[in-house]
Amino acid sequence: MTTRLSSGAAPSVHIDPGQSGTQTFSWLLANFVRNTHGVRDAVAVSSDGLLIAASEGLDRASGDQLAAIVSGMAGLARSASRRYDFDGLKLIMIEMRRGFLLVSVVADGSCLGVLSEADCDVGLIGYEIALLKDRVGAVLTPSLIEQARQALPR
Repeated sequence: MTTRLSSGAAPSVHIDPGQSGTQTFSWLLANFVRNTHGVRDAVAVSSDGLLIAASEGLDRASGDQLAAIVSGMAGLARSASRRYDFDGLKLIMIEMRRGFLLVSVVADGSCLGVLSEADCDVGLIGYEIALLKDRVGAVLTPSLIEQARQALPR
């Protein structure tokens, strides 16, 4: 578990400059799931709705299914944002009886989708998603998206 600062924030992340972009991206996603209390799984989804990366707890089929759901939710929310002049998306939250689905848009229209437990601190998870979004956005390029897709299990 990550040591938290008094504000609840995780300490800054130090990434090995020798890692490839795909390794860094996968590490960021895995680290987020491992170290954010209440998070079960996470996916990264490209702007065209395809799975880029999935946390270790998801097999390929489950990752693809969650990516499709995340992409659909982001599309609906983007439409609502345009229709009601809300100026873009920050976080989409769906509360279900046994958990939450949180979706956040990253640079270039890609999305992060996060599944969490019902008894989690959803505010803290939202904050951690915002931090992850900034970190992921710093390394996410069209080339990295293609490399990450190729690295997914078949």
